[in-house]
Amino acid sequence: MANQNATGVKRLFNACLFSAAGFKATWTHEEAFRQEVLLFVVTTPLAIWLGETVIEKLLLIGSVVLVLLVELLNSAIEAVVDRVGLERHELSGRAKDIGSAAVMLSLVWAGVSWLLILL
Repeated sequence: MANQNATGVKRLFNACLFSAAGFKATWTHEEAFRQEVLLFVVTTPLAIWLGETVIEKLLLIGSVVLVLLVELLNSAIEAVVDRVGLERHELSGRAKDIGSAAVMLSLVWAGVSWLLILL
């Protein structure tokens, strides 16, 4: 673990390392994240090609980025819940279900955004 008392550029560098570790862990352990990254890779060029204005392009790309952000947070919630204990507990299940609902809502938002902008 990096020095918790780091400041300035060292702190920024450490934050980048922690973020890279988070991306790597999510990529390694979460199939849904890998699928959503593939979605991002496919839709980004489409957004650039199909969006008529800079704002449309940003909204199309941003809606998929939102899915990735929510998936990262959901994966973090699941990891913490699993760390606390693997036994079934109502609150653990609720936390995971709520995280899953947030991912679903972000996917619906992305889909609706793409439909409304492109139709």
